[in-house]
Amino acid sequence: MRKRTGRIWPLLAVISAFGTSSALAADASHGADLAKRWCASCHVVTGSQTQASADVPSFASIAHKPDFSPERLAFFLLDPHPKMPNFPLSRTEAADIAAYIGSLR
Repeated sequence: MRKRTGRIWPLLAVISAFGTSSALAADASHGADLAKRWCASCHVVTGSQTQASADVPSFASIAHKPDFSPERLAFFLLDPHPKMPNFPLSRTEAADIAAYIGSLR
């Protein structure tokens, strides 16, 4: 019986590590879809996009900032800011957009 119990603990550790990581839970593909729909009028969100506002950073430039963090960006997206339209993003949507931007690194 002891051998069985000894095998379960490493498995539980791996499962809990995956379950608590927001980066693994976020869906970059869904974030890309949201970005194209909501963000592309101001930001360049894809490499094939040809127009956006001149005074806002592209998603690729945001991703390449030395202090970029998907978690910090998702939190930023949830807080309304004067320069950005107030989109009612859920936590999942904010994490998905941040994951998409992170995928551009």
